[in-house]
Amino acid sequence: MDANFYDQVYEVVRLIPKGRVTSYGAIAKALGVANSSRMVGHAMAYAGSASPKIPAHRVVNSSGLLTGRFHFSPPTLMQELLEKEGITVVNDKIKNFKKVFWDPLQEI
Repeated sequence: MDANFYDQVYEVVRLIPKGRVTSYGAIAKALGVANSSRMVGHAMAYAGSASPKIPAHRVVNSSGLLTGRFHFSPPTLMQELLEKEGITVVNDKIKNFKKVFWDPLQEI
């Protein structure tokens, strides 16, 4: 995958509304590469250096776990940002995940 793929991932992530989240797999599926959720995760690891800013805190795994939290400094920042947007996180997992899930396929 190349920088162009990362740009496509970031474009989708910028569309996620405040107070909503999506998963690495949903982004991959929306980009037509359903089996590339790990590559989406890899792109998200570098999201902090992208411009304009990317709301990377809104991307979680398919169970609603904050698996990307270690890419934030401090690691608690991901949860703090989500909670500022009204999302409840318990034990590094989003509560009511299905309710706050945003499907990029319905938006793109």
